[in-house]
Amino acid sequence: MTEIVPLSGPELVTYADELGALLVETVEAGASVGFLAPLDRDTAAEWWRVRAASVEAGQVQVWVARDGGRVAGTIGLARAPLPNARHRAEVAKLMVRPSARGQGLGRQLLTAVERAAAEEGITLLILDTESGSPAERLYRAAGWTECGSVPDYAGDPAGVLKPTTFYYKAVGVVAEGGRG
Repeated sequence: MTEIVPLSGPELVTYADELGALLVETVEAGASVGFLAPLDRDTAAEWWRVRAASVEAGQVQVWVARDGGRVAGTIGLARAPLPNARHRAEVAKLMVRPSARGQGLGRQLLTAVERAAAEEGITLLILDTESGSPAERLYRAAGWTECGSVPDYAGDPAGVLKPTTFYYKAVGVVAEGGRG
Protein backbone atom coordinates (compact mmCIF):
# COMPACT_ATOMS: atom_id res chain seq x y z
CA MET A 1 0.00 0.00 0.00
CA THR A 2 1.31 3.44 -0.93
CA GLU A 3 1.58 6.08 1.76
CA ILE A 4 2.11 9.77 0.93
CA VAL A 5 3.69 11.81 3.71
CA PRO A 6 5.06 15.35 4.04
CA LEU A 7 8.68 15.68 5.14
CA SER A 8 10.28 18.03 7.63
CA GLY A 9 13.73 19.42 6.86
CA PRO A 10 15.53 16.76 8.93
CA GLU A 11 13.39 14.03 7.36
CA LEU A 12 14.30 15.33 3.91
CA VAL A 13 17.97 14.93 4.81
CA THR A 14 17.23 11.36 5.95
CA TYR A 15 15.54 10.60 2.62
CA ALA A 16 18.13 12.46 0.49
CA ASP A 17 19.90 9.35 -0.79
CA GLU A 18 16.66 7.63 -1.81
CA LEU A 19 15.32 10.82 -3.38
CA GLY A 20 18.65 11.27 -5.16
CA ALA A 21 18.30 7.78 -6.63
CA LEU A 22 14.75 8.64 -7.74
CA LEU A 23 15.99 11.85 -9.35
CA VAL A 24 18.72 9.95 -11.23
CA GLU A 25 16.19 7.35 -12.46
CA THR A 26 13.81 10.11 -13.56
CA VAL A 27 16.51 11.92 -15.54
CA GLU A 28 17.75 8.64 -17.06
CA ALA A 29 14.16 7.93 -18.17
CA GLY A 30 14.18 11.22 -20.11
CA ALA A 31 12.10 13.48 -17.87
CA SER A 32 12.92 17.17 -17.95
CA VAL A 33 13.12 18.03 -14.24
CA GLY A 34 15.95 20.56 -14.37
CA PHE A 35 18.96 18.25 -14.59
CA LEU A 36 21.16 16.98 -17.40
CA ALA A 37 22.28 13.39 -17.91
CA PRO A 38 24.34 11.77 -16.77
CA LEU A 39 23.49 12.76 -13.21
CA ASP A 40 25.40 11.02 -10.45
CA ARG A 41 23.67 9.94 -7.24
CA ASP A 42 25.88 11.98 -4.92
CA THR A 43 25.08 15.22 -6.76
CA ALA A 44 21.38 14.35 -6.83
CA ALA A 45 21.29 13.49 -3.11
CA GLU A 46 23.12 16.71 -2.25
CA TRP A 47 20.53 18.71 -4.21
CA TRP A 48 17.86 17.31 -1.86
CA ARG A 49 19.95 17.95 1.28
CA VAL A 50 20.30 21.62 0.31
CA ARG A 51 16.48 21.89 0.02
CA ALA A 52 16.10 20.96 3.71
CA ALA A 53 16.74 24.56 4.81
CA SER A 54 13.94 25.81 2.53
CA VAL A 55 11.62 23.17 3.95
CA GLU A 56 12.45 24.18 7.51
CA ALA A 57 11.87 27.85 6.62
CA GLY A 58 8.40 27.02 5.26
CA GLN A 59 9.27 28.15 1.74
CA VAL A 60 9.03 24.68 0.22
CA GLN A 61 7.14 21.53 1.13
CA VAL A 62 8.12 18.06 -0.03
CA TRP A 63 6.06 14.87 0.07
CA VAL A 64 7.23 11.32 -0.58
CA ALA A 65 5.20 8.35 -1.67
CA ARG A 66 6.41 5.21 0.09
CA ASP A 67 5.49 1.81 -1.24
CA GLY A 68 6.76 -1.20 0.66
CA GLY A 69 9.23 0.97 2.57
CA ARG A 70 10.77 2.32 -0.65
CA VAL A 71 10.38 5.84 -2.08
CA ALA A 72 8.24 5.44 -5.19
CA GLY A 73 7.64 9.13 -5.91
CA THR A 74 7.81 12.70 -4.71
CA ILE A 75 6.28 16.11 -5.27
CA GLY A 76 7.05 19.59 -4.02
CA LEU A 77 5.21 22.84 -3.42
CA ALA A 78 7.07 26.16 -3.50
CA ARG A 79 5.31 29.09 -1.89
CA ALA A 80 5.46 32.46 -3.62
CA PRO A 81 7.69 34.78 -1.55
CA LEU A 82 6.19 38.19 -2.32
CA PRO A 83 3.34 39.75 -0.30
CA ASN A 84 1.04 40.12 -3.31
CA ALA A 85 1.43 36.45 -4.20
CA ARG A 86 0.75 34.70 -0.88
CA HIS A 87 -2.35 33.09 -2.41
CA ARG A 88 -0.37 31.04 -4.91
CA ALA A 89 2.28 28.34 -5.04
CA GLU A 90 4.15 26.32 -7.63
CA VAL A 91 3.97 22.55 -7.89
CA ALA A 92 7.46 21.26 -8.60
CA LYS A 93 9.46 18.09 -9.07
CA LEU A 94 6.63 15.60 -9.47
CA MET A 95 8.56 12.36 -10.00
CA VAL A 96 7.45 8.75 -10.04
CA ARG A 97 9.85 5.83 -10.36
CA PRO A 98 9.72 4.50 -13.91
CA SER A 99 8.77 1.07 -12.54
CA ALA A 100 5.77 2.60 -10.69
CA ARG A 101 4.37 4.71 -13.53
CA GLY A 102 0.93 4.15 -14.99
CA GLN A 103 -0.56 3.02 -11.67
CA GLY A 104 -2.07 6.32 -10.49
CA LEU A 105 0.73 7.38 -8.17
CA GLY A 106 1.34 10.68 -9.99
CA ARG A 107 -2.35 11.52 -9.60
CA GLN A 108 -2.25 10.61 -5.89
CA LEU A 109 0.76 12.87 -5.32
CA LEU A 110 -0.88 15.72 -7.22
CA THR A 111 -4.11 15.32 -5.24
CA ALA A 112 -2.20 15.32 -1.93
CA VAL A 113 -0.49 18.61 -2.82
CA GLU A 114 -3.70 20.22 -4.06
CA ARG A 115 -5.47 19.26 -0.84
CA ALA A 116 -2.64 20.48 1.40
CA ALA A 117 -2.41 23.78 -0.49
CA ALA A 118 -6.15 24.39 -0.15
CA GLU A 119 -5.99 23.60 3.58
CA GLU A 120 -3.26 26.24 3.94
CA GLY A 121 -5.35 28.90 2.20
CA ILE A 122 -3.56 28.75 -1.13
CA THR A 123 -6.11 29.34 -3.89
CA LEU A 124 -4.01 29.13 -7.05
CA LEU A 125 -1.43 26.56 -8.12
CA ILE A 126 0.85 26.75 -11.14
CA LEU A 127 3.24 24.30 -12.75
CA ASP A 128 5.15 23.73 -15.95
CA THR A 129 6.18 20.67 -17.90
CA GLU A 130 7.89 19.81 -21.15
CA SER A 131 5.38 20.25 -23.96
CA GLY A 132 4.28 16.92 -25.37
CA SER A 133 5.48 14.95 -22.34
CA PRO A 134 3.36 12.19 -20.76
CA ALA A 135 2.90 14.49 -17.74
CA GLU A 136 0.57 16.69 -19.78
CA ARG A 137 -2.05 13.91 -19.90
CA LEU A 138 -1.92 13.66 -16.12
CA TYR A 139 -2.37 17.40 -15.58
CA ARG A 140 -5.24 17.70 -18.02
CA ALA A 141 -7.00 14.64 -16.54
CA ALA A 142 -6.58 16.16 -13.06
CA GLY A 143 -8.40 19.35 -14.09
CA TRP A 144 -5.43 21.63 -14.72
CA THR A 145 -5.83 24.36 -17.36
CA GLU A 146 -3.17 25.00 -19.97
CA CYS A 147 -2.33 28.69 -20.16
CA GLY A 148 0.51 28.87 -22.66
CA SER A 149 3.70 27.49 -24.07
CA VAL A 150 7.19 28.95 -24.35
CA PRO A 151 9.53 27.64 -27.06
CA ASP A 152 13.06 26.55 -26.11
CA TYR A 153 12.31 27.14 -22.41
CA ALA A 154 14.40 24.33 -20.90
CA GLY A 155 16.79 21.63 -21.93
CA ASP A 156 15.82 17.97 -21.73
CA PRO A 157 18.26 15.58 -20.01
CA ALA A 158 20.39 15.55 -23.19
CA GLY A 159 20.50 19.36 -23.17
CA VAL A 160 18.26 19.80 -26.21
CA LEU A 161 16.06 22.87 -25.81
CA LYS A 162 12.35 22.01 -25.69
CA PRO A 163 9.14 24.00 -25.33
CA THR A 164 7.46 24.15 -21.95
CA THR A 165 3.73 24.35 -21.28
CA PHE A 166 2.38 26.16 -18.23
CA TYR A 167 -0.75 25.10 -16.32
CA TYR A 168 -2.81 26.50 -13.46
CA LYS A 169 -5.52 25.24 -11.16
CA ALA A 170 -7.75 27.06 -8.67
CA VAL A 171 -7.97 25.18 -5.37
CA GLY A 172 -9.71 25.87 -2.09
CA VAL A 173 -11.72 28.99 -1.50
CA VAL A 174 -10.90 31.93 -3.74
CA ALA A 175 -9.84 34.95 -1.72
CA GLU A 176 -12.37 37.77 -1.39
CA GLY A 177 -12.12 40.09 -4.36
CA GLY A 178 -10.37 37.43 -6.44
CA ARG A 179 -11.63 35.49 -9.41
CA GLY A 180 -12.72 31.86 -9.32
